Formats: sequence, structure tokens, C-alpha cells
Amino acid sequence: MRRLLSSALSAIALSLAGVAMAQTPAFPDDAALTHILKSRVEDGRATGLVLGVMEADGSTRIVAYGDPGAGARPLGPNSVFEIGSVTKVFTTTLLADMVSKGEVSLDVPAQTYAPPGMTLPTRNGKAITLAHLAEQNSGLPRLPDNLDLSKVDMANPYATYTAHMLSDFLGGYQLPRDPGAEFEYSNLGMGLLGALLAHRAGTDYESLVRTRILDPLGMNMSGVTLSPEMQTLLAKGHAADGAPTANWDLPSLAGAGALRSTMADMLQFLDANIGEPKTDLERAMRLAQQPRFEIGGDADIGLGWITISTASNSFAYHDGGTGGYGAIIAIDRKRNVGLVLLGNRTGTPDDIAMHLMDNSLPLTPPPAGERQEVVVPADVLQGYAGVYALDAMQSFKLTVTLENGQLHAQATGQSKFPLFAESPSKFFLKVVDAQVTFMPAAGGKPAHLILHQGGVDQRATKE
Repeated sequence: MRRLLSSALSAIALSLAGVAMAQTPAFPDDAALTHILKSRVEDGRATGLVLGVMEADGSTRIVAYGDPGAGARPLGPNSVFEIGSVTKVFTTTLLADMVSKGEVSLDVPAQTYAPPGMTLPTRNGKAITLAHLAEQNSGLPRLPDNLDLSKVDMANPYATYTAHMLSDFLGGYQLPRDPGAEFEYSNLGMGLLGALLAHRAGTDYESLVRTRILDPLGMNMSGVTLSPEMQTLLAKGHAADGAPTANWDLPSLAGAGALRSTMADMLQFLDANIGEPKTDLERAMRLAQQPRFEIGGDADIGLGWITISTASNSFAYHDGGTGGYGAIIAIDRKRNVGLVLLGNRTGTPDDIAMHLMDNSLPLTPPPAGERQEVVVPADVLQGYAGVYALDAMQSFKLTVTLENGQLHAQATGQSKFPLFAESPSKFFLKVVDAQVTFMPAAGGKPAHLILHQGGVDQRATKE
């Protein structure tokens, strides 16, 4: 939300000779990096952050700042975090690896790889392929409608969603558009992709990702299941308001966001994704990175990886968040540099990563001042729930949900953030200086919202 809904950014063109670029560090020194993290923690928008950067010569640096949580060890290279939807680029790396080895095909119906009893929906004779699932254009929704968020434990909302429930949903779902027609970020679709690949390999998702990626890269402190050592080094998660929260489990949708990892391990994964590939796995990683489908505006998606283009640069990334953690990984394929940012509060500040990858993208300033929360009746809040398409970019949407009396907004490809009422129609975010005003249908105009951010007002119409 912070990145894609910002106003038009002024780009600073950098003109450096190739030799000079090789000699000049891509990232600020450790003191400057630590200052950025410290500022974000001390202004109340983060709890603890660990940042790792990789220069073109392969050297890495790690800085950390903040609170690891009650009873946890100080933050550092071996602190364990949930990485949320960054898991998705592990899932698509598995896909690329299996494609390269001839085990699956991108463009045959995904039904080919489904377990007995699972029937994937089709539309107009067109089937969902593995490529559609990886490109986030399958036509499947963000979440299945038989995952009732009003009835689950929101501290761990996916924990009770079973493979049987997933199969039941797919068998009865009608696609709203043809597969491949339009980008729509789907945790369901990526979770399904992980399940299909695991079934094709005759194993479970965690075993598959460990055998194909984690073990070959020496990522011994990563996985879905917390080993005793990982549990000891776990940074404690915090909700958006800073309160401690539980860990998440995604048993049937693991490929969408179930992995935990450390900065030391994530830099191993980053290194394998950068530079001239030396192994079959690294060649598969390059396949996954290549843009394949236009999202809209400045963004394209490959197999999971999203590429952002600015006036001066382009880089691939994926971010993610769970109820208590946030993460982002970014790589610049031309400069052979990249970074990983891990945090132990939901809503890791992506703007830090974006700014470090391209300094024409500004850091988001802290909120201007304290806002007073008010109580809004539940029936009013329920009326705001729905999907809002940005008028200036129809493929980019805000999904507003009411969960346990709290409104949340989730932008396409972004984490979910709570909205707090300051009037019956105007709401604000605490993780960034942005406000949302809901406007009812009137005078022949449909219901819509106005996003106020960075001095710009942008309208999104309710679908």
C-alpha cells in the first residue's frame, strides 16, 4: 500500500561508469543503515528489525535494532522470524526447478498434478495452469470463502484450514474471469501451487522445500517446523499495535507463507538468486525471476517475483507478513546487489527496502501527530467491507474486511493493516501516515473510498 499508492515519484538519474559502479558500494554504511532502523523503531512503527545487504562483490553486512520480545535473545543474524509471503518465492523456485527437470510443465492444466478427489475450476473451457498460479492470475480469490475469518482464531487464522476444506472449495468455486486474464494476488492460489508440487513429488511441502532448496543452500535454520534450536532463537512476534502475538501455522496452504528463517540463511538464498548462475538450482531461480505478466503501472510479475521499474532502475522483490512478523527480499539483477529486511511486527516497513534499492523512492515519514480513536457501530463498519479498485489502476485493489470488530485494509500484493476510526466515515493507519474516507453510494455514483497519503487523494470504487 505504502509503495504502490504513493504519489508520482521524482526520479534521480544516476550516471556512473561501469567500473565506478563496481567500486562504489550500493548501500550506505552500517551507521547509516542502523540509523534508519533505529528511527523506525523509536517512532513506534516497528518493534525490532534486522537488515542484511549484499554488495556486487558478494560481501554482506547485517545490522539490527529493536526489541526481540520478552524473554527472547537479542536480535542478530541468527534470530528466527516468520517470513510470511516471502515463502512464495521459495514455492515458485520449486516450480522453476521442477520445470527445468521435466517433472512438471508450466502450461498444462494444473489439474494434471492434483491429488485424487480434487477438481480445479475452469472457465470457458480454459484451465488453470501452474504458470497462472505462480503469476497470480489464475482467477482464484485471495482466500477461500470457506475460511470464515469471523469464526476462526485470528491469532492463528489458517491453523484449522484443512486439505479437505481446500478441495471442497475448489470443487464448488466458479471463476469470475478466465485464467490468465487479470492479476489478483491470491494466497489460496500460491498455497495450492505448493500443495500440487508436493503431491507431484510424492512428499509434503516442507520436505520438498528442504530437499530442493534449504539443504542445498545450507539453510539449516529455516523451515516450516520450528526445531528446538530455532525455537530458542525465535524473535517474538507483535501485532500492528505492538502487542505480543502468537505464531501462525498454515498446514494446507504452506506454500503461501509458512516458512521461518534467519537473516544468515536468507542471505544464502539471496546470494543464490544474484549473479551468474553456477548450479541447476540457481538457473531455475533465474527462470523464476523473469517478468512474464504485467500487473499494471510500474510492476510486472514473473514466477512469484514482482519487478518494479522506476525512471532510473528496476528490481525484483517479494514481501510478506503474518500476524506478528514482516519480511521483504529484493534483488537488482543488473547491479548484482540485494537485501533482506526482517521484522517482528506485522507490517514490516517496505519503504525502507524500496528506498535502499532505489533512492528515488522516499522513506515514508512518521504520522504527523496523534489521532483520537472513536467507536463506530458494527453495522456501519460491515457496510464498508468489500473490494475497492483504484480508479487510476483497476488491477490494483484494496480489500477491506471486518474481523472481530476491527476493520482491516489489504492492498494488492501487500500485508494487511488495521484501520482505526476517527469519525464514522474516516479512518487512519498507525503503521504509515495515511487515512481512508469511505463514501456511500449517492447521486447515481457507486460507493467508493478516498485514500489520503503523501498529500495526494486517490479514489477507489467498490466492486
